[in-house]
This record gives sequence, C-alpha cells and structure tokens, in this order.
Amino acid sequence: QVQLVESGGGLVQAGGSLRLSCTASGRTFSGYAMGWFRQAPGKEREFVAAISWSGANIYYHDSVKGRFAISRDNAKNTVYLQMNSLKPEDTAVYYCAAHHSDYVPVFVYQYDHWGQGTQVTVSS
Repeated sequence: QVQLVESGGGLVQAGGSLRLSCTASGRTFSGYAMGWFRQAPGKEREFVAAISWSGANIYYHDSVKGRFAISRDNAKNTVYLQMNSLKPEDTAVYYCAAHHSDYVPVFVYQYDHWGQGTQVTVSS
C-alpha cells in the first residue's frame, strides 16, 4: 500500500505562485506514475498533470500548460507541482495520485492510490 501526503497549498493572489509537494511512503516509489488532480466545489475531479516513473513522459491539461510544471525526485519519494501565474479559476483542492505502470494515466479511474488533498485558493 502506498500512502501519499500532499503539502504546500494555501492562499495566494492572482498572478502568484505555489509549489505543491506529495511524498509517498509505505512501499517503494519505484515504477509508479504520479498525477495531480483538482476538484473545485460542485465540480468533478479533473486531471491537471502527470509524470512517468522515469520523468521522461509528462502530460498537462490544456488549462495549465505553460503555467504549471510537474517534476519528481525519486530519491526523496516526492513529486512536485510548481504553479505559476495562478488564476482564481485554479482554486480547488489538489490531490496527488499514484499508479504502478509503465504508461502515464490521465484519468481519475486509472489511479488507485490517493492523498488527502491540499487546498489552493487564488484571490482576484
């Protein structure tokens, strides 16, 4: 079983930046693709970004391309989401997810390990 813990959320003004972290424990981090998702009030959870185990393959939702960057440090069992040029519409609870695979999942149902989420609020 993989346990995921997110951190780094908070309140920021529009145009600002935040960096989210997600640290895994419980089992080896090896071989796990990692994803970031978000869920705003009254909306479904949506894909934000994902990265393969090696870091060679990365995918972003169109709404965050050029503003967000996903990365990972396998030695620290940690994946990051650098969020720049934040907008009020980025406000949501952000979740980290993991799936043991050699491809990069981008759908909620493909992930079987989830963190508890961290709140990101962007004020206008």
